[in-house]
Amino acid sequence: MAEKTKGHPGGATKNTGLRDVVAASTRISQVDGKRGILVYRGYTIETLAENSSYEEVAYLILYGKMPTQIELDQFTEQLKRERWIPRVLVEFGQRIPHTTAPMDVLQGTVPILGGYDNEASVETREANIRKAIRLIAKLPTAVACWARSREGRDFIAPREDLSHAANFLYMLHGKEPDPEVARIFDICLILHADHQFNASTFACRVVASTRAHMYSAVGAGIGALAGVLHGGANEEVMKQLKEIGAPEYLESFVREKLDGGGRIMGMGHALYKTMDPRASILKSFASSLAERTNSRQWFELSSKLDEVARKEFKARGKENIHPNVDFYSASVYTAMGIPTDLFTPIFAISRVTGWAAHIIEEKFADAQPKPVIYRPEAEYIGPGKDLKGLKYIPIKLRE
Repeated sequence: MAEKTKGHPGGATKNTGLRDVVAASTRISQVDGKRGILVYRGYTIETLAENSSYEEVAYLILYGKMPTQIELDQFTEQLKRERWIPRVLVEFGQRIPHTTAPMDVLQGTVPILGGYDNEASVETREANIRKAIRLIAKLPTAVACWARSREGRDFIAPREDLSHAANFLYMLHGKEPDPEVARIFDICLILHADHQFNASTFACRVVASTRAHMYSAVGAGIGALAGVLHGGANEEVMKQLKEIGAPEYLESFVREKLDGGGRIMGMGHALYKTMDPRASILKSFASSLAERTNSRQWFELSSKLDEVARKEFKARGKENIHPNVDFYSASVYTAMGIPTDLFTPIFAISRVTGWAAHIIEEKFADAQPKPVIYRPEAEYIGPGKDLKGLKYIPIKLRE
């Protein structure tokens, strides 16, 4: 447990971001940043990416164990049946300004879904798992619906004969995806499903600790994920690549950005001191998709930026800066024909599984003592610190 921080001399604030503070225990995922290891419920991310499907991983994360074939079939059928969204959400997408940020639309979608769920406020573990299934199933439909609506295209209804990943690409593009592309997208969803106590997951758990229902907590998670220092970084990576434009500008771009105190988006992570294991997997997919879709420009630029940035960081004494999950996901999604501003909503439609599992864990953990509402301390360093109270001066006498 980190020691209580003290204010800087002169009244400056010191923000720790709760680094190294253990807020709660979890059984859902584990990160070893020094060795670059990520596991879900004990299974390494590499094992799951190679052998599993998003549906199976979602079951694992929610229920804490691998399903039997019968359990997986039943779970998959539940997801398929719950893909439909209320008609009001289709109309919602048609009426709001089409310049609205997709993450704002998605965050606004969640309470509407809660309003149509007669179990929204039912607080049993079983009811919360059912709510989780509904959210996992419906959020992809909502994202695809909005993406088409803002372009003046008709809503495409979900199909029950397609996998979770393939169905989203079908609803987005209006045609069945290449099976290999659908499989890569499926693995992308696996890679983003959970990551311990990141900002959005912690936001969900804080809201859940107040005993607010799952829809409120997930809404908070979406808001946190939207930020450019969290899920929104994947969009910023693509904007960065477009700003650079060509390999010959890479070195000057990196130096100027770092000299000015800026960031190389997609590089570095709060936990990983080596390459993010998810980034390693995504890099191989970015390469294969570039060949498959004849779009090598962005992968080659990403790969070269990776090399140049790491070299520059090393020269500046920062050898632990490596690509994170956002870095190569940008070129992967671009090769799939996905608009840049949908990258973060796609992150959300995967991460909702992890959020839901953490919300359930927060509400029903068997920890002792039982979980309580989060209420961290803050050190006050403002005026009147001695608590005697400042003298009140009538407004007419103030200078």
